[in-house]
Amino acid sequence: MVPPVPTQTSTPGPSRGRVAVLAGAGLVAVVAAVGLLWRGGDEAPSASAVTSAVKAARAAGLQGGGGGGGKASPGVEEAEAAERRFSDQTCFPELARFNDGVTLETFRDWAAPLLASKDPLVRDYLKSKLAELIGDDAGRAGQVVDWAREAQGAEFKVLLSGLRESDAVQRPQVAARLLEAGLDKGLPLDRRAGMLSALDSQKHLTPEAMDRMAEFARDPASAEAGWAATRTLGRVMTRESEALGDASPYLDRLITIATDSPDEQIRHLAQTAPLHNSPVLDKKTTDRFARILQSEGNEDGRDAAAQVLAMSTDKEQTLKLFADSFNREQSVCVRWALFRFSARVAGREALPVMANMATVDPRFQPLYGTFEALYAQGNVDFIRVWNELPDQNPFGCMDRHQ
Repeated sequence: MVPPVPTQTSTPGPSRGRVAVLAGAGLVAVVAAVGLLWRGGDEAPSASAVTSAVKAARAAGLQGGGGGGGKASPGVEEAEAAERRFSDQTCFPELARFNDGVTLETFRDWAAPLLASKDPLVRDYLKSKLAELIGDDAGRAGQVVDWAREAQGAEFKVLLSGLRESDAVQRPQVAARLLEAGLDKGLPLDRRAGMLSALDSQKHLTPEAMDRMAEFARDPASAEAGWAATRTLGRVMTRESEALGDASPYLDRLITIATDSPDEQIRHLAQTAPLHNSPVLDKKTTDRFARILQSEGNEDGRDAAAQVLAMSTDKEQTLKLFADSFNREQSVCVRWALFRFSARVAGREALPVMANMATVDPRFQPLYGTFEALYAQGNVDFIRVWNELPDQNPFGCMDRHQ
């Protein structure tokens, strides 16, 4: 626990104004470091980088300065050593003191008033610092999982974000504890969603974990937690495929969710997940997505199925499927997907099918003329043809997704 702050004394020391002036140079360093942390991504600094910056701020504010500068008076040092509570009026010297002495055991108590400041930069710093404190220690990670089961609001988000970014989250026993918490019926759905989302940084999921998450996502009562489970399956699939791993086990579970979940939003998320890693579809997978194209009640789902099916290895079967589906389809947006992705399936060889589509629906006749002219110019790559189109959104379909 953090000792209480002693009552304010008349201990001599530099004035607020003087400290503010002296700290200027150091604060610039902190602003730069924490600003990068807020932007996130691969360029975001580690907690150790922010540590250096806040220590620089502390040195500039309490030790630097112009005339009369140098080390702070002994009275100031003693008062500072005794004061270990942190104000919700966040300032960078507060972060420097926090950074100097916080441990995993004191993290929750010391972080609480800093979280109360509602400063997003401070929250991002706390996430990064917690990840550093956890490190690769499975025991520490398990402690944070236990805290998260009862935490609320911003603290819950910081705990899970720090855990997600730690090295220890990749340990099987830590991932298993997160999964158990995410599937625990005794926890509220929003908390279960957070636990399952924290698994999306995994490099690999076991078949058992994939099965349990897919089964949960198909539960009518899973709601936002089922959506989080589906997203985690999709994100780990993308990461594993980028590392040249086997994406097919993930894809198999996602298609099951895309077909069977009673929740339209969860189904659509599963239907679009393969678009992020563009898997080549074998016959079995092609047949399963064909059923989605022909039976999905939501037109966005049928649109997504057409995009995924464009990656099928069976060009002839897919073109026939697109032609049959176009004839039955009532949505102009889904028809536009079937029309343009026919070109992705087979290139100029798809032109006869596309010509028939334009006969069925005269609105596509000008578009057919454009595709025909682009292929006549010698274009063979679908992306090149797509980029050459004078209007990629002729029916306003893409506006729905903005």
